[in-house]
Amino acid sequence: MKYSFIAAALAGLALVSFEARAQVSTMKPVQLGIAGGVSLPTSDLSDGSDTGFNVTGTIGINPQLIPLGIRIDGAYNRFSLKNGVSGDIHFTSVTGNLVYKFPSATIAPYAIGGAGWYNAAGTVTGFGSGSDNHFGWNVGGGITMPLSGFDTFIEARYNQVQGNPGSLKFVPVTFGVMF
Repeated sequence: MKYSFIAAALAGLALVSFEARAQVSTMKPVQLGIAGGVSLPTSDLSDGSDTGFNVTGTIGINPQLIPLGIRIDGAYNRFSLKNGVSGDIHFTSVTGNLVYKFPSATIAPYAIGGAGWYNAAGTVTGFGSGSDNHFGWNVGGGITMPLSGFDTFIEARYNQVQGNPGSLKFVPVTFGVMF
């Protein structure tokens, strides 16, 4: 399932790349965006949960003369429990991120990383739910492609939510648009 989603997203980027090559990137100073995709649990989180999904809203601030920008992301990642347990684990987060854009006129790679607030919550059917606030950080990369009036992007980011004790880790792979 996770590989077919990634393959479909990459195929979509390949189909529109011809049009993007003919355009010149004019990054707007402030952009709003939405994204969604698959979220992959790693480490201890993968022991008790299945692959999940991600939804993200973002605000981007893009200075015109330097390749370093700022992004504020609000994200929701949800994972179903496995091994016959009915319920879910989900993370709601607000992070501040620095984005370094490598110079390019068309498809442009970028690196992203930041930190912020993560609310980790879990629900087990018949037993109730609980949640707790934690500090977390993320680091990753992606590619952006300008289209007519908006930009598209695909990215993957490693997230680590600090707990007491230990930490929970996951990697959302998202496809989005910036207006």
